[in-house]
Amino acid sequence: MKADFIDTFKVDSDKVAFDREHRRKINYNIAKYDEAVIRGKLTYVNLPLAKIRAAHIKYKVVNNLDKYLIDFESKFTSRGGKVIWAKDAHEAIKEILLICKKHYIKSVVKSKSMTTEEIEFNEEVKKSGVESIETDLGEFIVQMAGQKPYHIVTPAMHLSKEDVSMLLSSKFGINAESTPEEVTAFVRELLREKFIHAGAGISGANFLIADTGSVCVTENEGNGLLSMSFPPVHIVIAGIEKIIPSLTDLGLYWPLLASHGTGQTMSVYNSIVSGPRKDGEIDGPLDMYVILLDNGRSRVLADEKARQALSCIRCGACLNACPVYKTIGGHTYNSTYSGPIGSVITPFLKDFADFGHLSAASSLCGKCTEVCPVNIPLHKLLLNNRNIMVKKGLIDKQWTRGIKISKMILKSRKLMNMGGGKFKNSMARYFLKSMWGERRKFPEFQPKTFSQIWEQELKSNQ
Repeated sequence: MKADFIDTFKVDSDKVAFDREHRRKINYNIAKYDEAVIRGKLTYVNLPLAKIRAAHIKYKVVNNLDKYLIDFESKFTSRGGKVIWAKDAHEAIKEILLICKKHYIKSVVKSKSMTTEEIEFNEEVKKSGVESIETDLGEFIVQMAGQKPYHIVTPAMHLSKEDVSMLLSSKFGINAESTPEEVTAFVRELLREKFIHAGAGISGANFLIADTGSVCVTENEGNGLLSMSFPPVHIVIAGIEKIIPSLTDLGLYWPLLASHGTGQTMSVYNSIVSGPRKDGEIDGPLDMYVILLDNGRSRVLADEKARQALSCIRCGACLNACPVYKTIGGHTYNSTYSGPIGSVITPFLKDFADFGHLSAASSLCGKCTEVCPVNIPLHKLLLNNRNIMVKKGLIDKQWTRGIKISKMILKSRKLMNMGGGKFKNSMARYFLKSMWGERRKFPEFQPKTFSQIWEQELKSNQ
């Protein structure tokens, strides 16, 4: 495990966990989410059954991914669309820039997409002189702040309305005491011009439908619909795991995503796009591309246990439930995907040497598994990752030695009874205090072990 990554994680975790203002904002925002989700789930007569069905379909797809992807490509290309396969972020960016060059594109509008964050789309296209502007309000705010999204669903969850007003005041000169409604109106007017003049619209995909060759995008602001329909070129960047078998499956997945992601019965805008504009149609893009991104997903697929994580529909429920995420925040993970699902997949998408420590950032309480709408056993997959770390020899040597010594002592009653409480406390503090952390009270051994007390009681009662 590389020291710089884990050391940065420890420092950032300590800083954020004891930032009272940060904790206030996160607790407030997640509390609002929790209230909404309770209402959203009331829509269901039998939620456990819906989750079982959703999990079954997604896992069936994951285990037959090649077939469904080929079906999607065949149907989509038959309608004039173009499919590009990208093995990693480098290939995806290369293909996007070739499209921009072919169509003389100098500016793009981008709807909310974690996959584009994964390949660092904005930063990479900017190097080639292409302007990329986020059109989701939360994404626009964090882009203006020079930050990465804090959360899979709500990118600016860590900012208060006062923070946002101050930020846009410094960037655009608006009133620093603007209300959320005034901020929204200002950003809407600003982005309308961007939509009209953009050479391409970039989107992700919540789902790719195999039997119709369609791209599905669900959102609440209409910016995704405008990004897909206004510009002459539409580029979709989607992970290969986003496939579902049939158009009829949306009746199951769209409500699950809405209820668990935002607490809605359904999201406001749900778009299904099956290709570029056809002859006789007056709107929509002239050219449409779908980039199917691997970028480490095949490594997740290769692990028989971890592949269950590819069923994720990116609702963000596990983040909001996780006591660790709510304590250390989204940016501390230093990865596109944070929280429990991020801790499971990031070591595969990147590497275990740099990001394996995220699997230890969990209390293993199981709340993430409980709230998952597609029944991913996240806490078990975190344990699976920890097992992989051990097998790869990536566990800290001091910790490994400590486990071996502990095992030796715990297997020997003689060694466990050796020395009094004072001696044991001194030894434990000497060897373990730095690993325990400065902010937690170090536990103390009692003067006598239970077996010693038991023997003493037996003698006194004879």
